[in-house]
Amino acid sequence: MSTSAGKIDVVGMSYLESVPRKAITVYLPLLVFLFVLLFPFYWMAITSVKPEAELLSREGNPFWVIGPTLAHFHKLLFDTAYPEWLWNTVLVSVVSTFFSLAASVFAAYAIERLRFRGSRQTGLAIFLAYLVPPSILFIPLANVVFNLGLFDTRLALILTYPTFLIPFCTWLLMGYFRTIPAELEECALIDGASRWQILVKIVLPLAVPGLISAGIFAFTLSWNEFIYALTFVSSSEIKTLPVGVVTELVQGDVYQWGPLMAGALLGSLPVAFIYSFFVEYYVSGLTGSVKE
Repeated sequence: MSTSAGKIDVVGMSYLESVPRKAITVYLPLLVFLFVLLFPFYWMAITSVKPEAELLSREGNPFWVIGPTLAHFHKLLFDTAYPEWLWNTVLVSVVSTFFSLAASVFAAYAIERLRFRGSRQTGLAIFLAYLVPPSILFIPLANVVFNLGLFDTRLALILTYPTFLIPFCTWLLMGYFRTIPAELEECALIDGASRWQILVKIVLPLAVPGLISAGIFAFTLSWNEFIYALTFVSSSEIKTLPVGVVTELVQGDVYQWGPLMAGALLGSLPVAFIYSFFVEYYVSGLTGSVKE
C-alpha cells in the first residue's frame, strides 16, 4: 500500500518537471492572482500622484502617469484633518483590540478548560453573536451611546467595537486553546499552581500565534470599520480614516480623486505592514497548532 502511494507521489511530482506544465499550472495562476490582488493598490498609487490635468484628461494612457506630483499628498496632509483622522483610527483600533483580546482570552479559556454546565452552548452563542450584522446592531447601540452621553466621542467607538470583535476572537481562541494539551495544566495543578498562574505562565506563551492572529483580525476590523464610526461621530476632528476620507473629500457630486486615492493608499499601508510581518503567526493561528 505504501509502495503504491510512493509511486503515485513520484508520478505526481514528475508532472511539474516540465517547464511548460509548471508555467501553466503554477506560475500562470500565481500571476493572475497577484494581478487581481495588487492592481487596486497600483491604481491608487498612480492616481494619487497624477496631476489634475491628467486625471481629467481623456487622452494618454490611463494606466500610467507622465508628470507625477505630490500635490495631492500635500493637500491631504496639510489642508485636511487627515493626521487627526489617522491618530483617531490608531487610538480606537489599538485600545479596542486590547480590551477585546483580553476579554476573549478569559472567555475562551473559561469555556474550554473550566468545564462548567452549558459551556459548549455558551461558546456557540458567542459565535452566533458574531453573525449578527453591524447594520442591525448600530440601531440599539446608538440609543445606548446617546443615553450615556458618549455621542461624538472616541470612547463611543472604543466601547462599541468590542461588540463585534469579542465574539469572533473568542471563537478563534477557543479552537486554539483546544489544541494545547490539557496534561500540561493538570501537572501544574498537581504542583500547586493556580488557574491564573497556569493561564499566564503556560497557556498564553503557547498560544502566542493564536493571540497574534486574533489581534490582527480585531485590529483590521477596527481599522476599516465604517458604520459605527459614521453613526456615533459627527465632528471632523474625531472621525476615523474610513469616514473622514469619504465624507470630507467628497463634496456633493465632486470627487477629489487625487486626495481620495492618496488617503486610501496611506490608510492601507499600516494594515499591509502588520500582515507582512506576522503572516506566519496569522496562518498558524487560523489553522491551529499541531502538537504531538
